[in-house]
Amino acid sequence: MRVACAQINTVVGDLEGNLERVRDAVARGHAMGATLVLTPELAITGYPPEDLLLRPSFADASRAALDALAASITDGVAIVGFVEHDEDLHNAAAVVADGRVQAIYRKRFLPNYGVFDEARYFRAGTEPIVLDIEGARVGIVICEDIWYPAPVAAELAEARLDLIACISSSPFHLAKGDSRERMLATRACDSGAALAYCNQVGGQDDLVFDGRSAIIDPAGTLIARAPVFVEDLLVADIPLDLAAGRRLREPLLRRLAPSTRFEPCYITSNPAPVATAPVATAPASAVAEMPSAAGELWAALVTGVGDYVDKNGFPGVIIGLSGGIDSALTAAIAVDALGAERVRGVAMPSVFTSGQSTDDAGVLAASLGIRMDIIPIAPVVDAFEAQLAEVFEGQPRDVAEENLQARVRGTLLMAISNKHGDMVLATGNKSEMSVGYSTIYGDMAGGFAPLRDVSKTWVYRLASWRNHEAGREVIPQATIDRPPTAELRPDQRDSDSLPDYDILDPILEAYIEHDLPPAALVERGFPGDAVERVAGMVDRAEYKRRQGPPGIKTTPRAFGRDRRMPITNRFGAR
Repeated sequence: MRVACAQINTVVGDLEGNLERVRDAVARGHAMGATLVLTPELAITGYPPEDLLLRPSFADASRAALDALAASITDGVAIVGFVEHDEDLHNAAAVVADGRVQAIYRKRFLPNYGVFDEARYFRAGTEPIVLDIEGARVGIVICEDIWYPAPVAAELAEARLDLIACISSSPFHLAKGDSRERMLATRACDSGAALAYCNQVGGQDDLVFDGRSAIIDPAGTLIARAPVFVEDLLVADIPLDLAAGRRLREPLLRRLAPSTRFEPCYITSNPAPVATAPVATAPASAVAEMPSAAGELWAALVTGVGDYVDKNGFPGVIIGLSGGIDSALTAAIAVDALGAERVRGVAMPSVFTSGQSTDDAGVLAASLGIRMDIIPIAPVVDAFEAQLAEVFEGQPRDVAEENLQARVRGTLLMAISNKHGDMVLATGNKSEMSVGYSTIYGDMAGGFAPLRDVSKTWVYRLASWRNHEAGREVIPQATIDRPPTAELRPDQRDSDSLPDYDILDPILEAYIEHDLPPAALVERGFPGDAVERVAGMVDRAEYKRRQGPPGIKTTPRAFGRDRRMPITNRFGAR
């Protein structure tokens, strides 16, 4: 049986556009001889549609788009994700063949943790479904259904399937793809059935989807894998006799009594046309190679920036270039996502900005091929201070004057954005956002923050990785080697206000990603004074983070959707 997984990049709410994407992918799959084509979870509406689901007209339009799609599919079978409105809402998969919807499966496990809020919108399904497609027994699951060994996966085993068809919209974070693939192999092996997994790809607000669709045989062996972060049509031939033979050799299912719950729904369809070209299935060339961790993270950031800018209709982006590594990395990501002609750098030196900073910014702009404007801010800062002199009288110079500089820069960037229509990219990283080492309405100003969930440690790794991949200094080595500084006062260094990043970032990972209390961190060898200080800074900075721009989720516990802490909170770190 030839199966195709249509790994496509949908847009939430673009029902007509998504319909065309699905129709084109299904047609290409059938033209390549696939009997069955899978599309991602909620492919018609895009994922996640969030509170659009609270509008009855949205779900009704989803069904109308599905019916229009079904009418055009006369050869082969397709499984299409859509929103079903039947008194309540269901995250559903439609089986489309012979010009009509012939069966519907409703998702049974609704995730309601981390970035997921599906129980807010959907009613869970209760029944499995088994299809008979040209004599092959095919079961359907949707994303979360497959992650648990029981009851859904156990029922799939009991149904004695030839193929499990799983449609999904599983968002990316580092290392998730490997664990997901291991889980899928386990489900296939335990069920004694082949498994086709079709995942969404692309960016949607602060989420990115890596794709990495896969086809696995009944022994749990990967036979085909789509690449990450690109649209792809993954096609493989599944020998149906493998599942039947494995069940005879390893007759574990004989202990499970047959059930009438798994009587198949017979799908009538015209056969897909004979493939016009051979499709590799078992050879290694059919299994896309995975990038390194740095390469995967880079692709995630490039995808997230590109899709956020393009799907929201911005002509380009503006970045304040400080000569530091964060703004340099943000600019390099933006160029890879959008092209140099759509990226504009602005250097805004103050009296505390070293000549090296402006020079490094210029070298970076030349390396990337982007425009760079230089706007000195000293006269503007002086004007602000003059206006505030009476109010500030009798008070020593402190962070208030320092932050004026950052806020002047933010105002200038937003003015350029208003005039030209390009979106400002904020350049702050997760380490800074975690402890509040940022200026609200200053360097936090912008429409999108690509590095919001990327630690300073990873910022350095990514900069070095990008240079290594290019075989040249895309990001000046002087920028990478230079001690980080905000340059808001003479001889300032980040280490004046924060622990060194090789100490800070592991503390932040343990406290934020793993929710370990300070006492546990001290037991693990972290210095007690640093732990207490950092935990307090993280907790106090919650009000700042709430007002910052969205950014790309790259870790299991991103601020916002994942980690949701009260601003007003007297529990404290303990």
